[in-house]
Amino acid sequence: MPMLVEAMERHSHLDLAPEIRGKLLSMSAATIDRALGRIREGLGRQRRRPAAHALRRSIPIRTSADWNDPAPGFVEADLVAHSGPSARGSFVQTLVLTDVATGWTECAPLIVREQTLLSTVLTELRKQLPFVLLGLDTDNDTVFMNETLKTYCDTANIVFTRCRPYLKNDQAFVEQKNGAVVRRMVGYRRFEGLQAATLLAQLCRSARLFVNFFQPSFKLIAKQRDGARVHKTYRAPATPHQRLAADSRTSDEVRARLQETFASLDPVALLRDIRVTQERLAALTDAEPSANPGPIAQPIDLFLASLRTAWKEGGARPTDRPIVKAKRGRRRPDPLIRVTPDLRKWFEVEPRRTGSELLARLQAEYPGVYPQKLLRTLQRRLKTWRSEQANALLFGPSQVPPLALDVVAPQ
Repeated sequence: MPMLVEAMERHSHLDLAPEIRGKLLSMSAATIDRALGRIREGLGRQRRRPAAHALRRSIPIRTSADWNDPAPGFVEADLVAHSGPSARGSFVQTLVLTDVATGWTECAPLIVREQTLLSTVLTELRKQLPFVLLGLDTDNDTVFMNETLKTYCDTANIVFTRCRPYLKNDQAFVEQKNGAVVRRMVGYRRFEGLQAATLLAQLCRSARLFVNFFQPSFKLIAKQRDGARVHKTYRAPATPHQRLAADSRTSDEVRARLQETFASLDPVALLRDIRVTQERLAALTDAEPSANPGPIAQPIDLFLASLRTAWKEGGARPTDRPIVKAKRGRRRPDPLIRVTPDLRKWFEVEPRRTGSELLARLQAEYPGVYPQKLLRTLQRRLKTWRSEQANALLFGPSQVPPLALDVVAPQ
């Protein structure tokens, strides 16, 4: 402030009386802010707020209550991330499309999260759909909210809508399929790279036929609240294929094509193909690349026979099995390795000795070398020896030779 006042006076921008000049230079920053408060209020200027994204504002919002009874072809879209426990780096994602009217579901992997690739995958999925894609409803993710996808929908005459931010229930249909189809098929492992994307694409090709033609589901008709209870009324269970064929807005040509496809499908063969691909996906993430098994050609009759006892294993899907972690080895040199023969000899002579007694004897034999903090290490060593001694008494001596350990200086 003193430099600013002096410079303005020097260039004849300010002419202050000595008394006012002294008061101005003695004012604190908080006092100046309070003195200017009334002037700021008189200007009538509001606090600046960041403007909403113009593109996002141009896309209308559709809630779960706005669907009513849409024709087949209005779908909800979402991405399922296969990042595993960490979302760092690049990983495969699965694009899921779910038809609101029939529940028809299509899935396809994206090797990277990119808007141009998403448009290309959407074009391929439109070729597989048994109906014309009329509407696309997404969340507010930037991979959907962009000029590329909006231009794509405008060109293809697809109604492009979005849900409300942070309200996942607006996309209840596709969110349910994310768990019931995608997560149920592949679990929560991390998939990355071209090989994983290829296997996921192969899995989606088999799963789409099994889910849409052989997996029935309920569909809610009405929901009535009675105090704390909610009474729900459902239609009879039906597959997406049955719902699409029963819809009056479906053409006879589509019905005939669906029936022809349905007649050619073998559900056991589809389930076998799904299991084989799941095995390869699990092996890809759990083992080294060189140890990945090739395709497993299991005959249908053997696979069908294995299903009779699969329930005994709990989760029959390979992707449901927990990842077996390698046992953590020793991270520092063994501090007792030089005196292990002495300790073992003392233990065999007097098995009832405790870890504290053996450590005290060790400290007497080697003064100042083995501190008291090694007590827990010695106790674990005694526990192992006692277990080996008990097994030897019950089942005879073990034939496994002892491990060769390197001798290092005590820490």
